[in-house]
Amino acid sequence: MKRAPSGIDGFQGILERKQTELIRMLRTRDGIAIEKSADQMDEIQYATERDLAIRNVDRDSTVLRQVKAALRRIQDGSFGTCIECEETISSKRLAAVPWAARCIRCQNAADRDGQEIADESGSLVYAS
Repeated sequence: MKRAPSGIDGFQGILERKQTELIRMLRTRDGIAIEKSADQMDEIQYATERDLAIRNVDRDSTVLRQVKAALRRIQDGSFGTCIECEETISSKRLAAVPWAARCIRCQNAADRDGQEIADESGSLVYAS
């Protein structure tokens, strides 16, 4: 197994701030309520806005799970190491996506295969 990049404390701070931001955003959940209107065009607009809000919550929940998994990897010492090939994740990739669990090569392969981000044990990571 290759050594994780230095500067873990900086990544931990970034990840903790991102986690706080996502939790705050997920608690508000504006726009998900079902609104009724006598006007059919308003109904369509409300449904479209609600669908967008639901997609945003889904995306933010996924990122929150990934951030929490990255914080766990910092704690167990595996942060910065690809969960697939165990190579070091490039510092450029971590600077762009600090919660990245895979190197760019393995992430591209996972995206092609439609895989979910998994933790080191292979089970899905859930936000709590």
